[in-house]
Amino acid sequence: MTPGEPALASGNHTPVTEFILLGFSSDPELQKLLFGAFLFIYTVTVVGNLGMMVLIFTDPRLHNPMYFFLGVLSFLDICYSSVVTPKLLANFLASDKSISFEGCVAQLALFVVHVTAESFLLASMAYDLFVAICQPLRYGSIMTQGTCLQLVAASYAFGGANSAIQTGNVFALPFCGPKQVAHYFCDIPPLLRLACANTARAEVVLYIFSALVTLLPATVILTSYGLVLLALGRMRSGAGRERALSTCASHFLAIAIFYGTVVFTYVQPHGSTGDSNGQVVSIFYTIIIPMLNPFIYSLRNKEVKDALQRRLQVTILPC
Repeated sequence: MTPGEPALASGNHTPVTEFILLGFSSDPELQKLLFGAFLFIYTVTVVGNLGMMVLIFTDPRLHNPMYFFLGVLSFLDICYSSVVTPKLLANFLASDKSISFEGCVAQLALFVVHVTAESFLLASMAYDLFVAICQPLRYGSIMTQGTCLQLVAASYAFGGANSAIQTGNVFALPFCGPKQVAHYFCDIPPLLRLACANTARAEVVLYIFSALVTLLPATVILTSYGLVLLALGRMRSGAGRERALSTCASHFLAIAIFYGTVVFTYVQPHGSTGDSNGQVVSIFYTIIIPMLNPFIYSLRNKEVKDALQRRLQVTILPC
């Protein structure tokens, strides 16, 4: 057998039909505490992002490209958080922490689709900001409805392609035991550790495509924000520059956490970090960032605050 070529399962082993998600801890008291914490985070994530989608959809003043992208971002945050968190919450309360082989495939595939799509959507949002600030007179002709839809479709196309490649890359390998996944969801690095075959080729595929779907959007984002900062430096209005810089700083912080944790998890030598470190880092991009995005991108925005105030007034005082 050549290096990196999948090995056939030994005749003494049977194919794995389910995996056990070990999660964070086996301590019952700690599990109850973690259940409460993650349930609160997931509730805030769903309510915050769903509320943002409804607000953007129902308020005509928010019908422009920037808020269209924010609405899609909220949708993506709900989707990929929901792929992971409900199973995590159930496992905190259940004695059986198993997930079927097919369920594990589906969880990984759906997660990669949405997290990759979000990576490229963030690049689209950075480009939209660049056009709005650096080319305001051409903004309407560049960021048309068709362009926005094409950018979202392209984000999902990249997500689907990366998901097909990464999921096929993992589950083309034989799994014949052990079946304990040292993680709280079916993620690529811990699954590769369970394959009863040489995973060198699979790891190369993981690194290459993970680098492409993070570094390409990150390059677009850094370039766009760099040009935006140069334009802001030439602004005459001190108050306007300070407000724009504050917005850019909060956006850039969220982007840095998202891409930094993704790169730390997937674009590094196999086994260079422990299982517990990988779980802690992955919490940020799977659970924390989806909760924070509505607050970072939307609720600090004056137009969104005004729209929310109008909506509350209509709801509380319908007459």
